[in-house]
Amino acid sequence: MPDWLEISLRTLSSVVILFIITKLLGKRQISQLSLFEYITGITMGNIAAYISLDLDNDWYLGIVSLAVWVGISVAMEFITLKSKSIRDVVDGRGTVLIDKGVLLRKNMRKERITLDEMLEQLRKKDVYRVADVEFAIMEQSGEINVMLKKEHQPLTPDMLGWRLPQTIEPQTVVMDGHAVDRSLEVAGKDRNWLKRELEKQKVKMEEVFLAQIDSQGELAIQTGTESKAHNPSTKPKDQIAELLKQYEDELYMLERFAMNEDDKLDYRDAINKLKTAMHFYPPPS
Repeated sequence: MPDWLEISLRTLSSVVILFIITKLLGKRQISQLSLFEYITGITMGNIAAYISLDLDNDWYLGIVSLAVWVGISVAMEFITLKSKSIRDVVDGRGTVLIDKGVLLRKNMRKERITLDEMLEQLRKKDVYRVADVEFAIMEQSGEINVMLKKEHQPLTPDMLGWRLPQTIEPQTVVMDGHAVDRSLEVAGKDRNWLKRELEKQKVKMEEVFLAQIDSQGELAIQTGTESKAHNPSTKPKDQIAELLKQYEDELYMLERFAMNEDDKLDYRDAINKLKTAMHFYPPPS
């Protein structure tokens, strides 16, 4: 067999073997390497190169070496799953870098991170003042996670006492001009419904690049061209119902935090009047 053909076959075999090994070791081998996994990855790459190019020795010895490394790696994963102490040694532990707005110089030196690097990592989290940080920790992967102090955290609907409608995952029902029957079934629709919706918006199935059904049951169509993009607007009654619901939640919150009984009565009266209007605009089902 010519050398070039043997090398080609060995390389192809190495790629297949490495792919199977990576699947066995799991996604963590790719995304969040521990020190041991990093060493394993480098070693397996070198062994694969040996299998591909070394024509002077028996190539199957490289396969044996790969199998041993995989066995060790898989065994280490099971051991670290069972033992916290071994996991701390193999994967490492998180290190606190900021506590109550104060930089911990000793821990920064331990992780060999400079002030410039620390400030850069904070800016990536949209944090520009160290004093605003309640807690920051460097994870085993090297990523720095940050928790802001209460007064600097962004407002959420829950903080304001708003009760928002539940959001359901959008279902992709058309891709590249072809209907996705499984997604239609999950959304409680069928091809006849899809055909009617496309006819309403004067779009042919083969023109649709992407179409999704949102939590309100509305179909949003993308044709891949700006002039033909179709994004149906929400029904006015549904918009009014959602706004009225937000106002109701705000009034309930104001009533709850009212300073005296007279103010509470005023808010309660406003809520009752608002409920009368909401009767004509029921929330979307």
